[in-house]
Amino acid sequence: MARRLLVHTRTTAYRHDSIPDAVAALRTLDGFGIEHTEDPAALERLLEPYAAVVFLSTSGEVLTPAGRVRLAAYVERGGGFVGVHAAACTEYDWPYYGELLGARFARHPEYQPGRVLVEDHDHPATRHLPAVWPFTDEWYDFRTNPRGAVRVLARADESSYRGGGMGADHPLVWCREQGLGRVFYTALGHASEAYADPDFLAHLRGGIDWAAGPAGR
Repeated sequence: MARRLLVHTRTTAYRHDSIPDAVAALRTLDGFGIEHTEDPAALERLLEPYAAVVFLSTSGEVLTPAGRVRLAAYVERGGGFVGVHAAACTEYDWPYYGELLGARFARHPEYQPGRVLVEDHDHPATRHLPAVWPFTDEWYDFRTNPRGAVRVLARADESSYRGGGMGADHPLVWCREQGLGRVFYTALGHASEAYADPDFLAHLRGGIDWAAGPAGR
């Protein structure tokens, strides 16, 4: 039986042009049934039927007070949460969300090629990747370094692009547990081209698989 994902793409700040292509790419993932929404009321309903909730390049305040309560309870009780790219630019006014995700977006340099350094190959999101993964993205900087509070899977090599602001220790992809739930975040995924890249899709699939947990959940 396909595991159900609730994919939320509401934006109240910057909106990524890649969102339609990203949603279409998620629909191609075997073993998952995708429900896509931009309606905050969808997060006010019972979330337990979903294996994971995916915030896909959301931005700004995207939840109602009731939706915040529902999402927090869902994760604490064992639900999966996946944040992709601008999910880190979301719900700045909700302290719990910053803890849930692990870090909040601060700034980014221009979109450009660079290198991802994979630190942990013992995870479904990274086990297929080379130790050094050439990629093109916005290379998000974060307000705080989440290392120590999260399991860092990959970091940015700031020597490979212009304008990095976090230094040698620049986490980019990580996972963590929150209550009984699992949280996965990747800062990659700015452009539509990413969602046509087999390595990136396998990366995203691995992160979703891990957060969603075993089939039948």
